[in-house]
Amino acid sequence: KVPALILFLFQHALNSGIRRYHVAPVLCQRAKVAMSHFEPNEHINYEKLEKNINIVRKRLDRPLTLSEKIVYGHLDDPAKQEIERGKTYLRLRPDRVAMQDATAQMAMLQFISSGLPKVAVPSTIHCDHLIEAQSGGEQDLRRAKDINQEVYNFLATAGAKYGVGFWKPGSGIIHQIILENYSYPGVMLIGTDSHTPNGGGLGGICIGVGGADAVDVMAGIPWELKCPKVIGVKLTGKLSGWTSPKDVILKVAGILTVKGGTGAIIEYHGPGVDSISCTGMATICNMGAEIGATTSIFPYNARMKKYLGKTGRADIAALADEFQQHLVPDSGCQYDQVIEINLSELKPHINGPFTPDLAHPVSDIGAVAEKEGWPVDIRVGLIGSCTNSSYEDMGRSAAVAKQALAHGLKCKSKFTITPGSEQIRATIERDGYAKTLREVGGLVLANACGPCIGQWDRKDIKKGEKNTIVTSYNRNFTGRNDANPETHAFVTSPEIVTALSIAGTLKFNPETDFLTGADGKKFKLEAPDADELPKLEFDPGQDTYQYPPKDGSGQHVDVSPTSQRLQLLEPFDKWDGKDLEDMLILIKVKGKCTTDHISAAGPWLKFRGHLDNISNNLLIGAINIENGKANSVRNALTQEFGPVPDTARYYKKMGVKWAVIGDENYGEGSSREHAALEPRHLGGRVIITKSFARIHETNLKKQGLLPLTFADPADYNKIHPVDKLSIVGLADFAPGKPLKCIIKHPNGSQETILLNHTFNESQIEWFQAGSALNRMKELQQK
Repeated sequence: KVPALILFLFQHALNSGIRRYHVAPVLCQRAKVAMSHFEPNEHINYEKLEKNINIVRKRLDRPLTLSEKIVYGHLDDPAKQEIERGKTYLRLRPDRVAMQDATAQMAMLQFISSGLPKVAVPSTIHCDHLIEAQSGGEQDLRRAKDINQEVYNFLATAGAKYGVGFWKPGSGIIHQIILENYSYPGVMLIGTDSHTPNGGGLGGICIGVGGADAVDVMAGIPWELKCPKVIGVKLTGKLSGWTSPKDVILKVAGILTVKGGTGAIIEYHGPGVDSISCTGMATICNMGAEIGATTSIFPYNARMKKYLGKTGRADIAALADEFQQHLVPDSGCQYDQVIEINLSELKPHINGPFTPDLAHPVSDIGAVAEKEGWPVDIRVGLIGSCTNSSYEDMGRSAAVAKQALAHGLKCKSKFTITPGSEQIRATIERDGYAKTLREVGGLVLANACGPCIGQWDRKDIKKGEKNTIVTSYNRNFTGRNDANPETHAFVTSPEIVTALSIAGTLKFNPETDFLTGADGKKFKLEAPDADELPKLEFDPGQDTYQYPPKDGSGQHVDVSPTSQRLQLLEPFDKWDGKDLEDMLILIKVKGKCTTDHISAAGPWLKFRGHLDNISNNLLIGAINIENGKANSVRNALTQEFGPVPDTARYYKKMGVKWAVIGDENYGEGSSREHAALEPRHLGGRVIITKSFARIHETNLKKQGLLPLTFADPADYNKIHPVDKLSIVGLADFAPGKPLKCIIKHPNGSQETILLNHTFNESQIEWFQAGSALNRMKELQQK
């Protein structure tokens, strides 16, 4: 009877298309499903997730949000871990790590310094940041491989030695690759890029971190995260017409601002969710980084299941179906804040310039631009990026382009297209989308980040020339895309970018305005319609993945001592047990100071593996409150003004410690670990601000710096660039206990203010050891 029953269950599973049962010695044992077909021996462990959730649910005795289920489901000690949203630090066990090539260099250099033989969790490296947009996809890729050969070789050999999968240049953008291959409902993934939350479009908790955090996870050490608050965004109605998923996050950014999501996970829910495609949900989660959110997430639903099936992971969808109760929020769960958006009433948006939270309906932007004196003529429209480069995105843009071509029109503005991955590139080539976008005037770039991160060899304007660009990217900080501070960058959906590029002006509203065809007749663009997924299977394109060998112990990783691009790391000095007395102020920053200001990208990307060389860009974009200039600060020892990095190096040479004073949301932007490594390397000890962006604050702690905030934000005005500062009370440094700062003015007077911090006990140990990596080594030796 038992064999007959097993046969019946097996046939039932096949007939239903679900891998519910596994023929094994234990009857009805659930099938083991691989996390990815690239790692057939690494399996999804929903049973552990379920067990941890049940332990926490019993302890808290209340309904749980979806993000709580997944976060608490990855606790290192769910039975004893103190859990209080917004207050306690959680010790977590993420499932995997992903690194892009710019940040992977420093992450792998730190992992090498740890002395460990192999990574403890599945990890991957993705080559997407070092390819400069110049002539077109094939040419730019060839050029990048030649220029970056040393770095690519280092990453490939380090990956092979330490068990890390390597996605070669041309594979695509890290977040699109993760969505296609690695993210799944309920996963906890950390990535060394701020837009890692893209994976929330597949129901995962995917969090952007610095390289030192990634090293913790790769080393098998519990990873610490301040227990996030949960902001609920309830979606009702249905997307239609010109309104796209991008408009949801553009609207949310306008509501919450660039720091409104700090310390929180944004959890989307409600009946409107089902009208959004899986890749559309990923778009929304991706740009949650622009509001400071820890991450963003959607509940598991049929759109995710459809995407998993189309990307060759139907077995994961089947397993997720069995555990669905843990992949959606509990009924009656409570959020710390709730925002409600009716998708049926939501209008197309465009945000900017210079900040991603300055939201405008597309219908208003022309008038607003004229009033503000922003250029209304669009010089370049750019679609793609990790935010909007899906098959659906390209299809909707092609649908707009096709209408223009039918009336004899091409883009008035320059127009570029960035496919998100090799799979997307190959599929849009096969299905004709790329051809249509070229015919309308587009240039298809490499499968890489390109202009989104400043990797753009732009020739159509001179630096300092005032101009406007529109993009489907995520960030539009000053100089972000082309290093020109006078470029007014606006962020919107790919289809709106395409329509505006055809019209050539911000004064065009595709919902109401008419274009004039080549025959002189007026016509109006219809709202685009396109398939969310290809009717045929995806074309995978070229094979660009390098599997790590089973045994990489014999692999040699070469770092030349004379290299200008790679440099092995030396440990930072330990805390000497004394207070930090009479520190000079390197710079008091005026206004917004993002990681782009602290550690610029663009031409500096080539030095991401060489700490000393890249430190020459430290704070060169920050505005000095003393003179209103960038990269010009007073040397307190010589009284001469000079570049910020040169002044820092002079202080270091003279053995003088220094501090930085910042404004609100200091360190907003990328997970750029170098923005923390550089000040530490050049002798900095303290960063004092009104508030920090989450990733940057953690990165500073990891490198042994003190990120402190004014107990009274008005005390920012008490400190002047010519003052000296002393941080006292470090011998009694303890969680929750403010530190005192003595301000010594040049006239001999002094005053004392209080500074807050968010250090817990283990993070205080990082500071005392000199860095988190130093502390890891100490623990290994013990």
